[in-house]
Formats: sequence, C-alpha cells, structure tokens
Amino acid sequence: MPLRSDVKRVLVIGSGPIVIGQAAEFDYAGTQACRALREEGLEVILINSNPATIMTDKAMADKIYIEPLTLDVVKRIIKHEKPDSVLSTLGGQTGLTLSMQLAKEGFLAENGVKLLGADPETIDKAEDRQMFKDTMESIGQPCIPSKVVETVEDAVSFAEEIHYPVIVRPAFTLGGSGGGIASDEQELREIARNGLRLSPITQVLIEKCISGWKEIEFEVIRDRKGNIITVCSMENLDPVGVHTGDSIVVAPAVTLADKEYQMLRTAAINIVQALGVEGGCNCQFALRPDSFEYAVIEVNPRVSRSSALASKATGYPIAKVAAKIAIGYTLDEIVNAVTGKTYACFEPTIDYIVVKFPKWPFDKFVYGKRTLGTQMKATGEIMSIGSSFEQAMMKAVRSIELGLDTLDYGKLADKSDEEILALLHNCDDERIFVVYEALKRGVTPDQIFEITKIDRWFTCKLRNLVDLERYLADGALTQRKYETAKKYGFLDRTINRISGQEIPDAWKRHASYKMVDTCAAEFSAETPYFYSTYDRENEAAEFLENHPSGKKKVLVIGSGPIRIGQGIEFDYCSVHCVWALKEEGYEAIIANNNPETVSTDFDTSDRLYFDPLTPEDIDNLLETEKPWGVVVQFGGQTAIKLTKHLMERGENILGTCADSIDAAEDRERFDEVLEQCGIPRPKGHTVMTSDEAVAAANDLGYPVLLRPSYVLGGQNMIIAYSDADVREYMAIITSHLIENPVLIDKYMMGKEIEVDAICDGEDYLIPGIMEHIERAGVHSGDSISVYPAQTLSQKIKATLIAYTGRLARALKVVGLVNIQYVVYNGDVYVIEVNPRSSRTVPYISKVTGVPMVDIATRVMLGHRLRDMGYGSGLYPEAEYVAVKVPVFSFEKLHDVDTMLGPEMKSTGEVLGIAHNFEEALLKGLTAAGYKLNHKDEGNLLLTVKDSDQIEVLEIAEKFEKLGYHLYATPGCASVLNRHMIAANTVRKMDGDHPNIMDLIESGKLDYIISTSSKGRIPARHSVQIRRKAVELSIPCLTSLDTANALANCLKMQKTIDDVELVDVTKI
Repeated sequence: MPLRSDVKRVLVIGSGPIVIGQAAEFDYAGTQACRALREEGLEVILINSNPATIMTDKAMADKIYIEPLTLDVVKRIIKHEKPDSVLSTLGGQTGLTLSMQLAKEGFLAENGVKLLGADPETIDKAEDRQMFKDTMESIGQPCIPSKVVETVEDAVSFAEEIHYPVIVRPAFTLGGSGGGIASDEQELREIARNGLRLSPITQVLIEKCISGWKEIEFEVIRDRKGNIITVCSMENLDPVGVHTGDSIVVAPAVTLADKEYQMLRTAAINIVQALGVEGGCNCQFALRPDSFEYAVIEVNPRVSRSSALASKATGYPIAKVAAKIAIGYTLDEIVNAVTGKTYACFEPTIDYIVVKFPKWPFDKFVYGKRTLGTQMKATGEIMSIGSSFEQAMMKAVRSIELGLDTLDYGKLADKSDEEILALLHNCDDERIFVVYEALKRGVTPDQIFEITKIDRWFTCKLRNLVDLERYLADGALTQRKYETAKKYGFLDRTINRISGQEIPDAWKRHASYKMVDTCAAEFSAETPYFYSTYDRENEAAEFLENHPSGKKKVLVIGSGPIRIGQGIEFDYCSVHCVWALKEEGYEAIIANNNPETVSTDFDTSDRLYFDPLTPEDIDNLLETEKPWGVVVQFGGQTAIKLTKHLMERGENILGTCADSIDAAEDRERFDEVLEQCGIPRPKGHTVMTSDEAVAAANDLGYPVLLRPSYVLGGQNMIIAYSDADVREYMAIITSHLIENPVLIDKYMMGKEIEVDAICDGEDYLIPGIMEHIERAGVHSGDSISVYPAQTLSQKIKATLIAYTGRLARALKVVGLVNIQYVVYNGDVYVIEVNPRSSRTVPYISKVTGVPMVDIATRVMLGHRLRDMGYGSGLYPEAEYVAVKVPVFSFEKLHDVDTMLGPEMKSTGEVLGIAHNFEEALLKGLTAAGYKLNHKDEGNLLLTVKDSDQIEVLEIAEKFEKLGYHLYATPGCASVLNRHMIAANTVRKMDGDHPNIMDLIESGKLDYIISTSSKGRIPARHSVQIRRKAVELSIPCLTSLDTANALANCLKMQKTIDDVELVDVTKI
C-alpha cells in the first residue's frame, strides 16, 4: 500500500538529553526517520531538547523546536503548528510516554492528530505490566510468575507466595530505573518504595527472579498487512539478571540449538503479530540453559538500543524502514537501501560475528558502586565485527578505551587463586576479565558456569585465547604461530610483547577488509561498509579498484564510545565534517566503532570502516585506502591521541599540526607560548611524587587545583584545601602508572568564560563568547553556560578577543580551537587551550547560525575566512539568548557524590532559547527536569560549608520572600537567624530523631542547597544527604551560583506556558 494520503505534516518527538539508559541510539534513529519522511515529500516538525545532536540540526526538519519535552510544550506546538500526525516510536521512552499521555487525554483526537507507528492499545499491551501478562497468556506464551502491585505491603505479601529472590520492575520507566533484585524483605521494602515513586502511574511489577537463565533477544519488523521478518537474533553473554544494556551482547545468537532458535523466533513473531505492532519491535526472552523451558521477559514496541545494534550488525536500516511503515508503506514496497536491489521483506543473513561491549563510567567515579543488576549503568557502548568470536572479542577489548589489548587485566595478576574464585561471584563491570584470569589459572568452564551461569560455549572460546597466549609465550616465535595469532585478532604489538621477540618484516601482514551487506554476499551491495579480518581476499581493495572516483580521499577519525567527558557532540562534528568534505568534492571515509551514532550510519560517508581506533588498526586502514589527508580534530581525545603516530608515519594531517597540539598540552611549552603572547595564567607547578605535590601546594597557597596532564572531561581532577587532600589524591593517581606528570595550579574563584574560535593561520572568527553561571572550579561540561555572555564589560570582551587571536596565531591553529578563561578581580587569565572541536560547537552553531564545522573543514582544505565572507574577530551577537543546562544520571549510579567540581559528571545537556536571559534559563531548567514550584508555600533545606555561609544569605532571603519555609543545619541556621532571616534548626545526621534525614524522607522539601568542603567518599554525611536527595528525586543544588539562578527564575513568577516557543530554523 502506498503513502497514506491523509499524512502531510508529521510531528516527530525526540528523546531529549543523553542519560544512562537512553543514549545516542535515538539520535541516530530519529535522524534516519526524519530523512526518510522528507524523502517522501512530507513536512517534518521536530521537538527535542538536546542541542548536541544531528537530529536537531537545521538540515533535518522543516521546523525545529529545541524546547523542553513536557506535555504543556508539546500541546502548544501541536496547537500552533497543526500537524496531522505524530510519530512516537523513535524518541525512546520519552517520546513514547509523551504521545501516550496525549492520546489518553483525548488531546490528539480533539485536534485531529493521528498517532503513527503504534496505537495506544498496542503500547499499553506491551508497557502496562498486567495487560502484557494477560496478552501473553491469551496467546499461550509463558511469562514469569508476577503480580502488579501499588503498595509496598502488597509487594511483600506476594513475595512470600513466590519466595525470594524477586525482581522489582516499575511501570513506564527507562533503562530499568528504580528497579532491582531483592533477596529479602528489607531490600524489597526499600526497592519497592523507590520504584513506586519513580513510576508515573505508581505501579511496580514483582516477579520471580530467574537470574541465571540465558537472555536472548529478537529484533522484529512488521507492517500493517501483517508481513513480518526477524532482522537479527542477539544473545547476552551475561545471563538474566544483568540489564541488557550492561551485558556483553553477541549477534547472531550462538549457543542455541536449531530447535531452541526456531522456538524463540516463532514466539517472537507470534507476539508481535498479537500485539499488532507496526514498525520495529524488540522481544526479550529468558531460556533455561538445561531444558526447553522459556519465558517472555519484555517487549519494546519501539525502536530501542537493541535496534541500533541490530541495524549496525546487519546493515539493515530499521529506523528508516519503521518510518516508512508508519506512513503507510509495506515491507514488499520498500527497497533495501544497502543492496539497492532487494526489498525490505528479505531477512538479513550475516556471515560474521558481532560483539557489543558496554562502556561504564567507573573510571571517572572511583567510589561508584560497580555491581551490575537490572538497572543500567553504562553510558555508551562499542561494537566489533570479526570472522570468529575470539577475533571480535579481541577487537572489542581494545576499542573500549581502557588501554588494554588483550583480556589480561593487569591488576588481577597479584591476586591468589582463592581471591579470583571469590571475585567470580561478584557481578560487576570487571567480571569478564576475572573469568579470563580464572581460565588462565586452570579453572574449568564447568566450574565457571556453576558460579556465573555464563554459557560454556563462551568460556571455551575465551580459553582458546588463553591457550594462544601461552603458545606465543612458549619458545621461539614461528611464522605459523604469528599467522594463528593474527587470525584470532592479536595486534603485532601484542605478539611482540607476549613472545618477547621481534616479528621479521617478511612475515608481517596487513588486514584485509570484508563488506557488511545484509545478505552474506548473495547480492552485491551499493553502500560500502567494512570490517577487518586476516583472510586472503580484500573486498575493500576490490571495491576501490572497481569504483574509481578520481577524487582526493580524506579519512575522518571518529570519537569511539560515548562516555562522560566525550559525548555525542563529537559525533555531530564528525558528521558535519563528512558533509562538508563531500560538498567540496572529496571522498569522505569514516573510521569509528560506536554503533549508536549517525557517523556509523551506512549512508553518511562514502565508505565506513567499523574497527577499533588504535594506531595499528588505523595503519591497516591507511594501507588499503591510502588517503590524501586525515582529520583528527573532530573525534575528541580518541582521535587527537593518534596525531603523533600519524605524523611519524608521514600522513597529511589536515588542520592544526601535531607540534601545536603538543605545545598546547605540554605544560612548559604552553607557558613559553603564553609568555610570548603576554597572556597571564594561574601560577602552577609540575610534580611527579606526593612529597613534591605537598611542597608545591604550600608554595602556591591553598586552595589548589590538581590534575593529570593530557586529560579530557576533567578526569581525576580535584580542588584541594589541605595537605591531607593532596596526599589522598596523589595516592589514587599513583596507583595507576604515572607516565605524565601531575599539574598543580593556584585555584582562582572567578567567573569562567569559554570561547570557541575558527582560525585559518592568519584571520580568526569567534562565533560567540559563553559565560558560565557557576564560577571557575566547576567543570565546563557541568556548568550552566550562557550565550551571549551577560555580565562582561566592553574592556574584558576586547581583552578576550585579543587574547584568542594571539593564542590562535601563536599555536598556528588551522580549524577549531576552544579556550577557557577565568576573569578574576577584573583581569583575564587563561586556564586551558584545546586545539580541537569542543562540547559547545553544536549548540553555538545552532544559535548563532555560524556553521562552525563546515567553515573549519573548508579552512583545513586551504580556504580563507575572508574569501568565505567572514570577517576577523567576534561575530555579531544573535538576537536570542541560549542557556545550556547539564543533565546528570545520578539515580543510576549508586554511591557517587553529586557535588559539582572540576571533574565532569554530566551525561548530557539541554538548551533553553528565548529573547532574554531569565526566560531562556527558565526553559533550560525545565528541560533539565528541575520542578519549578510556583506555589505559595515551599520548603528549602540549607546545609552549606562555613566559607559559603555569608554568601548564602542573599539566596536564602530570595527564597524567604517567595514564601518558602527555610530549614538549616545548626551552624548555618544561627548565621541566617543572626541576619534576620527566619530558619528552623535541624539536627545533624548523628543527632536524635527527628534529624536531617527524617526531614528529607518526609517528602515535604522542594529544594536542598548542599555544599561541603569534602566529598567523594560515600561514608561522609554530606555525601549521604545528597544521595538521599537523588533517591527521592529532590533537586539538590551543590553550587550557590546554580541556587541563585534558580531563585531568580522562581522570582519571575512565570511558567513555561508564558514563554514564547522558538523555531531554530528561523534563527
């Protein structure tokens, strides 16, 4: 059936900011869908609060609203834009929940809007726990014994019937938020209470825990005629009990007998048919390892994280096909864009193995609780493709940015055999490495299965790698040993290290490349998408021979997995760079390993290489492609780290040269540059040991800022107030091998300013100057950032512009540069310079209308700024004010302190745009999920460190005037009362009841302001108070500047309904 005639204007709801459980996969799905709808000549209206994505780029839709994703805002947009339909299945849980609420209230019907992709009944059958159970029973699909409850008491009585352990799953939440496994009544009461609060309909499902069964997923697509195919089967290496987003996942399923596979595939098809899903759908099953018993775990009637993985693993564009089905097409009418010959009703077949490996944030959160369960904790993931499980696993390990090249995890070597056996019982992010270490020590796959329930197939494969390492280390290295190791995915560097011998040049072999084509080479593919192996035949070389374009080739190196400090912004930059290169008449090639992103979509670049981003893997690629130039500027630290290696190879690095990057990162060279330019910076020293550090800190005078050199995202940075702080920090740092020194700077409590600039070697263009609301000391990625700067004098602006120009010229920047300044007592100091793209590029590009990456790419290719019509200096300010507000995922990470500091903690960001600062801030805070209470009476708790007590007075007074009741800890309360601000004194945590914890748990607080000079360690009281606030979803402000901004926002007495909505395509 062709395109529906009643669909002309479609509203697409995006998924909002990146949080744990909802990452870039929805940007990729949403982008693909918007393009598919526009291909059909439909008008697309988009709402999404995330400014860092390609999805909210001006090229993606006809009207784009970067506005808060709340019901009121979506209703206003529907009334204003009058779309005839809403597409709800591509915005993750956020988009689905919003469209369900609109449909149930009758709002869509009243305004004549149709819901595309899934009707409310289908969504209810899948998402409402009781209806889902009833539907499954009606078609004879087994479910796990479970019951939907609405009170804690009902939960406890049902758990007694089915016996512990039980799993708690809240209805309508994301990434398993609020859920968990309870092994006794006390744990159940705690988890159930939390889950009921987080569920929008206060419902949780209590079900029998079947951890230890295999977890199998099927990705299915159905159209409205009832045509149905399975795109891909996937198997979790970790058994049921670990969230699929935290599991190592293998595609296709590998350990199933044919009978088991067919049984589950048929079940998936029957379920999707019974639910009546139109578009993509993900079915999760639990299969008992020793019988044919299985149960349906859950069904997602939308495009999900697994669909992004299935798309990239098979090459089948699920989101694009789902969008076309939503507007009326059927599978037999949609051409498969990868082959260009077959139709979408062909089931993909694959002749390789795919491994997905999660990326967790625990290297940043040293004190975070690492246990994995039903609540997701990974921030991102990588995918690797190999011709065997061993090869794919070896590639995955070196893609995950842990500095490993085998599964041999150094810190486990000192442990005794008993300790390793004990560690096998811990289900955490390091378990796969513990399994490997156990195999090395002779523990059998059977013993490992008894403890972990990891299938013996996987452990036997890992044992092959253990045996191979022994084989390499034993005796002389022969050509046969070398070739076997290459086949299993070992790098030359690794073979050298393990065997202790050099590899003769005559043996060395470069990788050959195979194509991902959805059909196991049955038809030839149109879109070249490759992975490396060590077979004889190189399909990439053949492709290049058969398709000579005569154009110069440029390789763009991507940014790898999404992690805190390196998010989706760098993917935005990589994609824009590719588009600009194509427009300039070059062939653009991408190397990346992240399955969730637009850069690894099959039709973004001219050729895609899905491989690890290590020097040796890139060498192999360069050997086949022989590009004219390489771009490292847009891939964050992952790509920048390769600069030196590429320069030594003699590659043509486009943009800023390796020497300049080193001059910006090396402390002593950077000081020389500043001296030449006459630019001041905070005083500092470079140290290697704990004693040197203490001496340096005393010389500078406390407080001081400590950080390792060469970091991204403020990893392992702290502000130290005493010798003890310095020693604690140096102990953590020196536990890892120190290669680069630690930097100690005098900490200046000033206003932080950020500038992004584009430079062509002579002229420079500054699209905008941003000012942070939080003063220096809070990481720039965690600060609320305002464009244009609101409080700078003309003199300081002139200084910033002059300094930026001097630095850009001195460092010979070609392309983008990001500079952070601090304004302290009327003087401007430089904090750091990064000669690469930064986190703020996407949002500044969208608000100022300056396409920064496109201009930077042209500059790298030799164009001049003045020839493109841009003058030198500061670009004229836009008429709008934009406020970028960070978003955190603390509720997913237990024991992590929420106190903001120099180490980055946010996972994503939202944007508020308005004609004045206050309204833009109101939008930004609303989009970030702050509840702005405009009621007559509110309650505020203050507990701040001594040095903040005088400053907090003004903020407390603002809240008092708004009619808030103030509560404070003893020291803080006496200061407030002395200054005639009425505050109730609350006992500290170790005092008698009722104390501060009882007040927080009472549920009557609207906001908490908590600052402390110490933090991080979970046992500290201040940390426990902030964690409790997270668990109870009470906004907790850990910087006085943020609290002040919030007070000003409340003082306006406006709600989101009073603020105009802005279509960014008109800016």
